[in-house]
Amino acid sequence: MKYVYVGKEVVSDSLKARAEKKLGKLDRYFSREAEALIRFRQQRGGRNIAEITVSVDGLILRAEENSNDMYLSIDRAVDKLESQIRRYRTKMGKHLRDPKPEAPEEIVEPVFEEAANYDVVRVKKFSVKPMDVDDAITQMELLGHNFFLFMNAETDSLCVLYRRNDGAYGLLVPEK
Repeated sequence: MKYVYVGKEVVSDSLKARAEKKLGKLDRYFSREAEALIRFRQQRGGRNIAEITVSVDGLILRAEENSNDMYLSIDRAVDKLESQIRRYRTKMGKHLRDPKPEAPEEIVEPVFEEAANYDVVRVKKFSVKPMDVDDAITQMELLGHNFFLFMNAETDSLCVLYRRNDGAYGLLVPEK
């Protein structure tokens, strides 16, 4: 697994060693090289936050934990990732074992009108890979988000999957 660390004045060699030791046990679930982005943050009040995002073959797993001890936060975040993998193992099995054909990277660029007076506080760029609705639901659940943008493999169009207030899912599909 490839490791990338982010943190201001928080990243020490001992924290890196702990994260790599704990994340190393997840290697058995992946047949291909995975990349882990590990963010360490400290908040006022002594809260230590470990946020770990693992990417492998277009599949993204994410966990965030906070506690009074950064080592405990790392342990809990990795345990949460392993729990996600075990919970979704059958759905993710085809993603983890079978290599996907390489899809061209597409970057979705946001469009901003100069006349609008809104504050955009964050812009995210990500590649959009073709998948079916079930895979999109799984990916959204793994990320812990309420919505997910994906390329629908059946219709070959960008769609938005979202969680409704009643717990069901909705799908936004553009008209042709």
